[in-house]
Amino acid sequence: MADIILRNLDESLKQGLRERAAKNGRSMATELRAIVAEALARPEANPNAEFKRLAAISRALSAGRKHTPSEVLLRESRDKDAE
Repeated sequence: MADIILRNLDESLKQGLRERAAKNGRSMATELRAIVAEALARPEANPNAEFKRLAAISRALSAGRKHTPSEVLLRESRDKDAE
C-alpha cells in the first residue's frame, strides 16, 4: 500500500475531517481513505449532459414546425443591411 502526504491543508478542512472521522468512529486517515474511495467510485459527471438535456427539450418544443435554414436567414439579413 502506498503513502500519500497531503500538504497545505486548510485548518478548517482538517477540523472538518477530524469531526467527520469522530462521528463515524474512525481515524482521520481511515476517514480520508473512505472519502477518496467514495469519490472515485462515483461515475464522472458528463459536462455536456445539461446541454444535451436542454437541446432535447428545445427540439421537442419545435417538433413539427417549419424551420428556416440559418444560411437563408443570414442572407436575408445581409441583403436587408445592404439596402
